[in-house]
Amino acid sequence: MKTKMCFSLFGLMSVVSASAQGLYYVGSEAQESKPIKWAVGASVTYDDNVNPGFGPKQDSVGLNPWVSLSFVDITPQTTWEVYARLGLIYYLDDNNVSGSNNLNSQSRAGVNLTHRFNERLRFSSQNFVSYELEPDYSYGYASSRQLSEYFYWQTDNSIGYRWTERLGTYTGLNLTGATYGNVSNNDRFTWELYNQFRYQLGPQTVLTGDYRYAQTTGDGLASDSTDQYILAGVEQRFSPNTIGIVRVGVQLRDVADGSSTSSPYGELALNSQITQPWMVRVFGRYGIEAYDTVLSHPSAGLVEFDDRRTLRIGITSEYAISPMFTVLTGVDYIPTSYASGRTVTTPPFLGGISDLNEDLLNLSVGVSVKFNDYLTGTASYNYTNSTSDVVGRDYDRNRISLGLSAEF
Repeated sequence: MKTKMCFSLFGLMSVVSASAQGLYYVGSEAQESKPIKWAVGASVTYDDNVNPGFGPKQDSVGLNPWVSLSFVDITPQTTWEVYARLGLIYYLDDNNVSGSNNLNSQSRAGVNLTHRFNERLRFSSQNFVSYELEPDYSYGYASSRQLSEYFYWQTDNSIGYRWTERLGTYTGLNLTGATYGNVSNNDRFTWELYNQFRYQLGPQTVLTGDYRYAQTTGDGLASDSTDQYILAGVEQRFSPNTIGIVRVGVQLRDVADGSSTSSPYGELALNSQITQPWMVRVFGRYGIEAYDTVLSHPSAGLVEFDDRRTLRIGITSEYAISPMFTVLTGVDYIPTSYASGRTVTTPPFLGGISDLNEDLLNLSVGVSVKFNDYLTGTASYNYTNSTSDVVGRDYDRNRISLGLSAEF
């Protein structure tokens, strides 16, 4: 019984931070080594709104070549996981919006490390970097489309220790940065210290208690801020193929040049292999976000909002109809409310500043066709709709893409 409890505790102790690998991540370590795998590919995309929210609607065809690699190396003490995808997107039609380019990067890479010093002590490091044009909603950072690429990086490093047969802790430091190039007021740098207590209630259940302290440095007119999170949660392995995480609590936010506020905070993540061919992943998060807070208000000019409450819901599904055909679907829904606005224009706006609301819906459906062991074709359709009180963010967008890749 003791061996089983220790194994289960460490298996679930790896479920710590969902941020470093995206909101879908539930901490599952790789189970077997995999040699270096290379892939090359390209896709052709028809986009009916290349610069949504910026100037008149313009359509174009885009070309997206890419190359990727990945490998996993596992020893009794150490697990390495490395992946990278370097790509470009080139729009054939000249762009008629100032500040945008026909050629942009679509690249990302990550390195994850777990080192087990002994049965009680382990070190975990999750690292991710991207330089890309489109926001990836599953990473819980960007929501709005920008004219050029943004550079985003994160490193989450922690020490896990099992104090008793049932009690363990994870203590770590999470660093996050985003740079938007020629877009002012959007750059952010955040450092976050956290400690998580973990209690093994049963072979499949871990109770958690989190305290997080984060400081964010804003760019330009954006203020610096401090956030604290006090959370209680449960991590449940419903079956060998299904694991879920729920954390709820309170967020305490203080803006250096503005106001202090509090908000309910919650996180949800679920991964399930429902049947052999069908996999579903779900995430949810609600709280006050520290970025994209300086906006062009319809009546008050540039305004900084101290209270930007956002709900992020995402669902993806993969269903293998046969060894050859796989259907992929996804939905992201991101409603946001902007409150406690302060004028940052010169001279300042003297009237009342109304709150703003924004709803973003992103739908996708696609099919993957495996022609043989090396060659795979893809086809997808993506629809995005943004209904917003924010100037320039009310739009819809359709994209149709066909791609081909080779793996070796």
